[in-house]
Amino acid sequence: MTRPFGIVSDVAEAVGNLKAQKARTFLTALGIVFGVGSVIGMLSIGAGAREESLRLIEKLGVRNILVDSVPATSPEELQQRRRASQGLNDRDIRILESNLEGIESLSPRRTLFPSRVLPKLSGSMPTLIGVRPVYSKIHGLTVAEGRLLSTQDDIDCAAVVMLGQSAKINLLGFASAVGKMIKVNDTWLEVVGVLAEQISEAGSGVKVQDRNNAILIPLNTFQYRFWDTTRFLKDELDGVDLRLKEGVDSVQTSKILNAILASTHRNTEDYVVTIPAALLEQQKRTQAIFTYVMVAIAAISLLVGGIGIMNIVLATVMERTREIGIRRAIGARRQDILRQFLIESILISVGGGVLGIVFGVTLSWLIASVAEWNTIVTPLSVVVAFGVSVCVGMLFGIYPALKAAQIDPIEALRYE
Repeated sequence: MTRPFGIVSDVAEAVGNLKAQKARTFLTALGIVFGVGSVIGMLSIGAGAREESLRLIEKLGVRNILVDSVPATSPEELQQRRRASQGLNDRDIRILESNLEGIESLSPRRTLFPSRVLPKLSGSMPTLIGVRPVYSKIHGLTVAEGRLLSTQDDIDCAAVVMLGQSAKINLLGFASAVGKMIKVNDTWLEVVGVLAEQISEAGSGVKVQDRNNAILIPLNTFQYRFWDTTRFLKDELDGVDLRLKEGVDSVQTSKILNAILASTHRNTEDYVVTIPAALLEQQKRTQAIFTYVMVAIAAISLLVGGIGIMNIVLATVMERTREIGIRRAIGARRQDILRQFLIESILISVGGGVLGIVFGVTLSWLIASVAEWNTIVTPLSVVVAFGVSVCVGMLFGIYPALKAAQIDPIEALRYE
Protein backbone atom coordinates (compact mmCIF):
# COMPACT_ATOMS: atom_id res chain seq x y z
CA MET A 1 0.00 0.00 0.00
CA THR A 2 1.37 3.44 -1.00
CA ARG A 3 1.98 5.85 1.85
CA PRO A 4 0.30 9.29 1.70
CA PHE A 5 3.60 11.20 1.49
CA GLY A 6 4.57 8.94 -1.42
CA ILE A 7 1.55 10.16 -3.38
CA VAL A 8 2.32 13.77 -2.43
CA SER A 9 5.93 13.43 -3.62
CA ASP A 10 4.72 11.81 -6.86
CA VAL A 11 2.32 14.70 -7.48
CA ALA A 12 5.08 17.23 -6.74
CA GLU A 13 7.43 15.46 -9.13
CA ALA A 14 4.71 15.28 -11.82
CA VAL A 15 4.07 19.00 -11.45
CA GLY A 16 7.80 19.67 -11.83
CA ASN A 17 8.00 17.51 -14.97
CA LEU A 18 5.02 19.30 -16.53
CA LYS A 19 6.39 22.75 -15.63
CA ALA A 20 9.64 21.85 -17.33
CA GLN A 21 7.67 21.59 -20.59
CA LYS A 22 5.20 24.44 -20.11
CA ALA A 23 4.37 25.08 -23.76
CA ARG A 24 3.86 21.41 -24.58
CA THR A 25 1.76 20.86 -21.46
CA PHE A 26 -0.45 23.85 -22.26
CA LEU A 27 -0.96 22.81 -25.90
CA THR A 28 -1.82 19.29 -24.76
CA ALA A 29 -4.37 20.63 -22.27
CA LEU A 30 -6.03 22.84 -24.91
CA GLY A 31 -8.03 19.90 -26.24
CA ILE A 32 -9.49 19.35 -22.77
CA VAL A 33 -10.07 23.10 -22.34
CA PHE A 34 -12.10 23.35 -25.53
CA GLY A 35 -13.88 20.07 -24.83
CA VAL A 36 -15.00 21.05 -21.32
CA GLY A 37 -15.87 24.58 -22.47
CA SER A 38 -17.93 23.24 -25.38
CA VAL A 39 -19.83 20.80 -23.15
CA ILE A 40 -20.65 23.53 -20.61
CA GLY A 41 -21.59 25.96 -23.40
CA MET A 42 -23.87 23.47 -25.15
CA LEU A 43 -25.53 22.41 -21.90
CA SER A 44 -26.10 26.07 -20.95
CA ILE A 45 -27.72 26.77 -24.33
CA GLY A 46 -29.92 23.69 -23.98
CA ALA A 47 -30.86 24.57 -20.40
CA GLY A 48 -31.68 28.15 -21.41
CA ALA A 49 -33.81 27.07 -24.36
CA ARG A 50 -35.58 24.47 -22.25
CA GLU A 51 -36.28 26.95 -19.45
CA GLU A 52 -37.66 29.54 -21.88
CA SER A 53 -39.83 27.07 -23.79
CA LEU A 54 -41.22 25.43 -20.68
CA ARG A 55 -41.88 28.83 -19.11
CA LEU A 56 -43.92 29.86 -22.14
CA ILE A 57 -45.92 26.63 -22.21
CA GLU A 58 -46.53 26.59 -18.46
CA LYS A 59 -47.77 30.20 -18.70
CA LEU A 60 -50.54 28.91 -20.97
CA GLY A 61 -51.60 26.70 -18.07
CA VAL A 62 -51.00 22.95 -17.92
CA ARG A 63 -54.63 22.47 -16.85
CA ASN A 64 -55.93 24.59 -19.73
CA ILE A 65 -57.31 23.70 -23.15
CA LEU A 66 -57.37 26.46 -25.75
CA VAL A 67 -59.70 26.42 -28.76
CA ASP A 68 -59.01 28.98 -31.49
CA SER A 69 -61.12 29.77 -34.53
CA VAL A 70 -59.38 29.58 -37.92
CA PRO A 71 -60.64 32.51 -40.04
CA ALA A 72 -61.48 31.90 -43.69
CA THR A 73 -59.02 33.35 -46.18
CA SER A 74 -61.63 34.28 -48.81
CA PRO A 75 -65.41 34.68 -49.24
CA GLU A 76 -65.44 31.49 -51.33
CA GLU A 77 -63.81 29.47 -48.54
CA LEU A 78 -66.22 30.96 -46.00
CA GLN A 79 -69.22 30.06 -48.17
CA GLN A 80 -67.96 26.50 -48.53
CA ARG A 81 -67.47 26.20 -44.76
CA ARG A 82 -70.91 27.55 -43.94
CA ARG A 83 -72.57 24.74 -45.88
CA ALA A 84 -71.48 22.38 -43.08
CA SER A 85 -70.48 24.52 -40.09
CA GLN A 86 -71.60 27.76 -38.49
CA GLY A 87 -68.14 28.24 -37.04
CA LEU A 88 -67.19 28.68 -33.41
CA ASN A 89 -70.18 30.28 -31.68
CA ASP A 90 -72.28 30.50 -28.50
CA ARG A 91 -74.00 27.22 -29.36
CA ASP A 92 -70.66 25.44 -29.02
CA ILE A 93 -70.23 27.06 -25.59
CA ARG A 94 -73.59 25.73 -24.37
CA ILE A 95 -72.87 22.24 -25.71
CA LEU A 96 -69.40 22.11 -24.13
CA GLU A 97 -70.67 23.34 -20.77
CA SER A 98 -73.43 20.70 -20.81
CA ASN A 99 -71.50 17.70 -22.09
CA LEU A 100 -67.81 18.12 -21.19
CA GLU A 101 -67.02 16.93 -17.68
CA GLY A 102 -64.18 18.27 -15.59
CA ILE A 103 -64.51 21.95 -16.59
CA GLU A 104 -63.61 24.33 -13.77
CA SER A 105 -63.80 27.58 -15.77
CA LEU A 106 -64.67 28.48 -19.35
CA SER A 107 -64.45 31.79 -21.18
CA PRO A 108 -65.42 32.57 -24.78
CA ARG A 109 -63.14 35.12 -26.40
CA ARG A 110 -63.77 37.83 -29.00
CA THR A 111 -61.20 40.24 -30.42
CA LEU A 112 -61.34 43.51 -32.30
CA PHE A 113 -58.64 45.74 -33.78
CA PRO A 114 -59.94 49.29 -33.08
CA SER A 115 -59.91 51.88 -35.84
CA ARG A 116 -59.18 54.70 -33.38
CA VAL A 117 -58.51 55.27 -29.69
CA LEU A 118 -58.15 58.23 -27.35
CA PRO A 119 -55.89 59.48 -25.83
CA LYS A 120 -53.63 59.48 -28.85
CA LEU A 121 -51.32 56.47 -28.96
CA SER A 122 -47.55 56.72 -28.55
CA GLY A 123 -47.06 53.15 -29.81
CA SER A 124 -48.83 50.37 -31.72
CA MET A 125 -52.61 49.95 -31.70
CA PRO A 126 -53.77 47.66 -28.85
CA THR A 127 -56.16 44.74 -29.36
CA LEU A 128 -59.61 44.86 -27.76
CA ILE A 129 -60.47 41.48 -26.18
CA GLY A 130 -63.89 40.60 -24.79
CA VAL A 131 -63.84 37.83 -22.16
CA ARG A 132 -65.69 36.52 -19.16
CA PRO A 133 -64.24 37.49 -15.74
CA VAL A 134 -63.01 33.88 -15.23
CA TYR A 135 -60.52 34.50 -18.06
CA SER A 136 -58.22 36.03 -15.42
CA LYS A 137 -58.36 32.85 -13.33
CA ILE A 138 -57.81 30.60 -16.36
CA HIS A 139 -54.59 32.39 -17.30
CA GLY A 140 -53.46 33.40 -13.82
CA LEU A 141 -53.68 37.13 -14.50
CA THR A 142 -52.78 39.56 -11.73
CA VAL A 143 -53.05 43.32 -11.57
CA ALA A 144 -50.27 45.84 -11.00
CA GLU A 145 -52.89 48.37 -9.92
CA GLY A 146 -56.66 48.46 -9.52
CA ARG A 147 -58.78 45.32 -9.77
CA LEU A 148 -59.76 42.50 -12.12
CA LEU A 149 -63.01 42.47 -14.10
CA SER A 150 -65.93 41.17 -12.03
CA THR A 151 -69.01 39.07 -12.74
CA GLN A 152 -71.18 42.10 -12.02
CA ASP A 153 -69.29 44.07 -14.70
CA ASP A 154 -70.24 41.40 -17.21
CA ILE A 155 -73.88 41.24 -16.09
CA ASP A 156 -74.23 45.04 -16.27
CA CYS A 157 -72.37 45.32 -19.61
CA ALA A 158 -70.30 47.89 -17.73
CA ALA A 159 -68.08 50.25 -19.70
CA VAL A 160 -64.91 49.22 -17.83
CA VAL A 161 -61.55 47.88 -18.97
CA MET A 162 -58.31 46.32 -17.80
CA LEU A 163 -55.20 47.48 -19.64
CA GLY A 164 -52.07 45.52 -20.40
CA GLN A 165 -48.79 47.17 -19.41
CA SER A 166 -47.85 48.29 -22.94
CA ALA A 167 -51.37 49.51 -23.71
CA LYS A 168 -51.46 51.51 -20.47
CA ILE A 169 -48.11 53.20 -21.19
CA ASN A 170 -49.02 53.90 -24.84
CA LEU A 171 -52.36 55.44 -23.88
CA LEU A 172 -51.90 57.03 -20.47
CA GLY A 173 -48.16 57.17 -19.79
CA PHE A 174 -46.46 56.00 -16.62
CA ALA A 175 -48.76 57.63 -14.04
CA SER A 176 -51.57 55.72 -12.33
CA ALA A 177 -54.27 54.76 -14.84
CA VAL A 178 -57.09 53.58 -12.54
CA GLY A 179 -60.17 55.80 -12.82
CA LYS A 180 -59.10 57.42 -16.08
CA MET A 181 -61.18 57.24 -19.27
CA ILE A 182 -60.18 55.98 -22.69
CA LYS A 183 -62.18 55.96 -25.91
CA VAL A 184 -62.18 52.90 -28.20
CA ASN A 185 -63.89 53.62 -31.53
CA ASP A 186 -67.03 55.48 -30.35
CA THR A 187 -67.23 54.13 -26.78
CA TRP A 188 -65.80 55.70 -23.64
CA LEU A 189 -64.49 53.18 -21.09
CA GLU A 190 -63.22 53.55 -17.52
CA VAL A 191 -59.93 51.90 -16.53
CA VAL A 192 -60.45 49.74 -13.42
CA GLY A 193 -57.20 47.78 -13.49
CA VAL A 194 -53.79 47.41 -15.10
CA LEU A 195 -52.36 43.93 -15.65
CA ALA A 196 -48.95 42.91 -14.39
CA GLU A 197 -46.35 42.20 -17.09
CA GLN A 198 -47.31 39.17 -19.20
CA ILE A 199 -45.40 36.79 -21.46
CA SER A 200 -46.20 37.59 -25.08
CA GLU A 201 -43.55 35.85 -27.20
CA ALA A 202 -44.02 32.98 -29.60
CA GLY A 203 -42.48 29.68 -28.68
CA SER A 204 -42.75 25.91 -28.89
CA GLY A 205 -45.01 25.99 -31.89
CA VAL A 206 -47.71 28.02 -30.18
CA LYS A 207 -48.24 31.76 -30.05
CA VAL A 208 -48.96 33.28 -26.67
CA GLN A 209 -51.53 36.04 -27.02
CA ASP A 210 -50.03 39.47 -26.37
CA ARG A 211 -51.90 40.66 -23.31
CA ASN A 212 -49.38 43.43 -22.66
CA ASN A 213 -50.75 45.44 -25.58
CA ALA A 214 -54.38 44.54 -24.97
CA ILE A 215 -57.57 46.15 -23.67
CA LEU A 216 -59.68 43.56 -21.82
CA ILE A 217 -63.40 44.21 -21.37
CA PRO A 218 -66.36 42.07 -20.22
CA LEU A 219 -67.70 39.84 -23.00
CA ASN A 220 -71.24 41.24 -22.75
CA THR A 221 -69.84 44.78 -22.98
CA PHE A 222 -68.00 43.77 -26.15
CA GLN A 223 -71.11 42.18 -27.71
CA TYR A 224 -73.45 45.08 -26.99
CA ARG A 225 -71.17 48.10 -27.40
CA PHE A 226 -68.89 47.14 -30.31
CA TRP A 227 -69.37 46.06 -33.90
CA ASP A 228 -66.55 44.61 -35.99
CA THR A 229 -67.05 45.64 -39.62
CA THR A 230 -64.19 43.34 -40.70
CA ARG A 231 -65.72 40.25 -39.13
CA PHE A 232 -67.39 38.82 -42.26
CA LEU A 233 -64.58 36.24 -42.70
CA LYS A 234 -64.46 35.36 -38.99
CA ASP A 235 -66.56 33.15 -36.76
CA GLU A 236 -68.83 34.53 -34.07
CA LEU A 237 -66.16 33.73 -31.46
CA ASP A 238 -62.40 33.97 -31.87
CA GLY A 239 -61.72 31.33 -29.28
CA VAL A 240 -62.67 29.48 -26.12
CA ASP A 241 -60.34 29.08 -23.13
CA LEU A 242 -61.04 26.27 -20.66
CA ARG A 243 -59.47 25.40 -17.31
CA LEU A 244 -59.97 21.86 -16.04
CA LYS A 245 -60.45 20.72 -12.46
CA GLU A 246 -57.37 19.44 -10.66
CA GLY A 247 -56.63 15.80 -11.48
CA VAL A 248 -58.57 15.78 -14.77
CA ASP A 249 -56.59 14.35 -17.71
CA SER A 250 -56.33 17.26 -20.16
CA VAL A 251 -55.23 15.06 -23.09
CA GLN A 252 -58.17 12.69 -22.68
CA THR A 253 -60.58 15.59 -22.13
CA SER A 254 -59.28 17.28 -25.29
CA LYS A 255 -60.14 14.14 -27.29
CA ILE A 256 -63.73 14.33 -26.04
CA LEU A 257 -63.81 18.08 -26.77
CA ASN A 258 -62.52 17.43 -30.30
CA ALA A 259 -65.18 14.78 -30.83
CA ILE A 260 -67.94 17.19 -29.69
CA LEU A 261 -66.73 20.02 -31.93
CA ALA A 262 -66.15 17.67 -34.87
CA SER A 263 -69.80 16.62 -34.54
CA THR A 264 -71.21 20.15 -34.27
CA HIS A 265 -68.92 21.48 -37.03
CA ARG A 266 -69.45 18.37 -39.19
CA ASN A 267 -65.70 17.70 -39.42
CA THR A 268 -65.00 21.16 -40.84
CA GLU A 269 -61.45 22.22 -39.97
CA ASP A 270 -62.34 25.75 -38.87
CA TYR A 271 -60.85 25.51 -35.38
CA VAL A 272 -57.65 24.32 -33.70
CA VAL A 273 -57.23 22.87 -30.21
CA THR A 274 -54.06 23.51 -28.19
CA ILE A 275 -53.23 21.38 -25.14
CA PRO A 276 -50.40 23.01 -23.12
CA ALA A 277 -49.87 19.85 -21.01
CA ALA A 278 -49.21 17.79 -24.14
CA LEU A 279 -46.98 20.52 -25.53
CA LEU A 280 -45.08 20.53 -22.24
CA GLU A 281 -44.34 16.80 -22.40
CA GLN A 282 -43.41 16.99 -26.07
CA GLN A 283 -41.12 19.94 -25.44
CA LYS A 284 -39.36 18.12 -22.59
CA ARG A 285 -38.67 15.12 -24.84
CA THR A 286 -37.49 17.32 -27.70
CA GLN A 287 -35.20 19.37 -25.46
CA ALA A 288 -33.72 16.21 -23.92
CA ILE A 289 -32.86 14.82 -27.37
CA PHE A 290 -31.51 18.21 -28.43
CA THR A 291 -29.27 18.39 -25.35
CA TYR A 292 -27.97 14.83 -25.82
CA VAL A 293 -27.04 15.54 -29.44
CA MET A 294 -25.25 18.80 -28.60
CA VAL A 295 -23.33 17.21 -25.72
CA ALA A 296 -22.33 14.27 -27.94
CA ILE A 297 -20.95 16.71 -30.53
CA ALA A 298 -19.12 18.70 -27.85
CA ALA A 299 -17.76 15.50 -26.30
CA ILE A 300 -15.81 14.84 -29.51
CA SER A 301 -13.52 17.69 -28.43
CA LEU A 302 -12.88 15.85 -25.16
CA LEU A 303 -12.09 12.69 -27.11
CA VAL A 304 -9.60 14.60 -29.26
CA GLY A 305 -8.10 16.09 -26.10
CA GLY A 306 -7.75 12.61 -24.59
CA ILE A 307 -5.96 11.36 -27.69
CA GLY A 308 -3.63 14.37 -27.42
CA ILE A 309 -2.82 13.46 -23.81
CA MET A 310 -2.07 9.86 -24.76
CA ASN A 311 0.13 10.98 -27.65
CA ILE A 312 2.17 13.45 -25.62
CA VAL A 313 2.63 11.07 -22.66
CA LEU A 314 3.83 8.35 -25.05
CA ALA A 315 6.36 10.82 -26.43
CA THR A 316 7.39 11.69 -22.86
CA VAL A 317 7.90 8.01 -22.04
CA MET A 318 10.28 7.67 -24.98
CA GLU A 319 12.18 10.80 -23.93
CA ARG A 320 12.49 9.62 -20.33
CA THR A 321 13.34 5.98 -20.98
CA ARG A 322 16.81 6.34 -19.41
CA GLU A 323 15.27 8.06 -16.37
CA ILE A 324 12.85 5.15 -16.00
CA GLY A 325 15.75 2.71 -16.15
CA ILE A 326 17.66 4.57 -13.43
CA ARG A 327 14.58 4.68 -11.17
CA ARG A 328 14.01 0.96 -11.64
CA ALA A 329 17.68 0.25 -10.94
CA ILE A 330 17.55 2.06 -7.59
CA GLY A 331 14.45 0.20 -6.43
CA ALA A 332 11.35 1.77 -8.03
CA ARG A 333 8.64 -0.78 -8.74
CA ARG A 334 6.56 -1.01 -11.89
CA GLN A 335 3.53 0.33 -10.05
CA ASP A 336 5.59 3.39 -9.02
CA ILE A 337 6.40 4.14 -12.66
CA LEU A 338 2.77 3.47 -13.63
CA ARG A 339 1.52 5.84 -10.95
CA GLN A 340 4.00 8.56 -11.93
CA PHE A 341 2.92 8.81 -15.55
CA LEU A 342 -0.76 8.32 -14.72
CA ILE A 343 -0.60 11.26 -12.29
CA GLU A 344 0.91 13.44 -15.01
CA SER A 345 -1.96 12.56 -17.38
CA ILE A 346 -4.55 13.32 -14.71
CA LEU A 347 -2.89 16.64 -13.83
CA ILE A 348 -3.03 17.70 -17.49
CA SER A 349 -6.74 16.85 -17.66
CA VAL A 350 -7.49 18.51 -14.30
CA GLY A 351 -5.70 21.71 -15.34
CA GLY A 352 -7.47 21.65 -18.70
CA GLY A 353 -10.78 21.00 -16.93
CA VAL A 354 -10.37 24.04 -14.65
CA LEU A 355 -9.49 26.30 -17.58
CA GLY A 356 -12.33 24.69 -19.55
CA ILE A 357 -14.84 25.66 -16.85
CA VAL A 358 -13.71 29.28 -17.08
CA PHE A 359 -13.86 29.10 -20.88
CA GLY A 360 -17.34 27.48 -20.82
CA VAL A 361 -18.81 30.06 -18.43
CA THR A 362 -17.29 32.88 -20.52
CA LEU A 363 -18.62 31.28 -23.71
CA SER A 364 -22.12 31.07 -22.25
CA TRP A 365 -21.96 34.71 -21.17
CA LEU A 366 -20.81 35.79 -24.65
CA ILE A 367 -23.63 33.83 -26.32
CA ALA A 368 -26.19 35.40 -23.99
CA SER A 369 -24.79 38.90 -24.58
CA VAL A 370 -24.06 38.82 -28.31
CA ALA A 371 -26.76 36.49 -29.63
CA GLU A 372 -29.34 37.56 -26.98
CA TRP A 373 -30.00 33.89 -26.28
CA ASN A 374 -30.96 32.85 -22.78
CA THR A 375 -28.24 30.58 -21.32
CA ILE A 376 -28.12 28.89 -17.92
CA VAL A 377 -24.89 27.40 -16.54
CA THR A 378 -26.01 24.75 -14.06
CA PRO A 379 -23.76 23.23 -11.35
CA LEU A 380 -24.55 19.81 -12.80
CA SER A 381 -23.16 20.76 -16.22
CA VAL A 382 -19.91 22.00 -14.60
CA VAL A 383 -19.54 18.85 -12.48
CA VAL A 384 -20.30 16.53 -15.41
CA ALA A 385 -17.90 18.30 -17.80
CA PHE A 386 -15.10 18.42 -15.24
CA GLY A 387 -15.66 14.83 -14.13
CA VAL A 388 -15.58 13.58 -17.72
CA SER A 389 -12.35 15.52 -18.39
CA VAL A 390 -10.64 13.84 -15.40
CA CYS A 391 -11.87 10.42 -16.53
CA VAL A 392 -10.59 11.12 -20.05
CA GLY A 393 -7.15 11.98 -18.66
CA MET A 394 -7.12 8.81 -16.58
CA LEU A 395 -8.32 6.51 -19.37
CA PHE A 396 -6.04 7.88 -22.05
CA GLY A 397 -3.10 7.99 -19.64
CA ILE A 398 -3.34 4.31 -18.69
CA TYR A 399 -1.80 2.93 -21.90
CA PRO A 400 1.31 5.20 -21.89
CA ALA A 401 1.74 4.58 -18.14
CA LEU A 402 1.53 0.80 -18.64
CA LYS A 403 4.02 1.05 -21.49
CA ALA A 404 6.41 2.98 -19.25
CA ALA A 405 6.01 0.47 -16.41
CA GLN A 406 6.79 -2.46 -18.72
CA ILE A 407 10.14 -1.06 -19.93
CA ASP A 408 13.02 -3.43 -19.09
CA PRO A 409 15.41 -1.56 -16.74
CA ILE A 410 18.55 -3.00 -18.34
CA GLU A 411 17.42 -2.01 -21.85
CA ALA A 412 16.37 1.39 -20.52
CA LEU A 413 19.84 2.07 -19.10
CA ARG A 414 21.36 1.30 -22.49
CA TYR A 415 18.87 3.67 -24.24
CA GLU A 416 20.33 6.89 -25.64
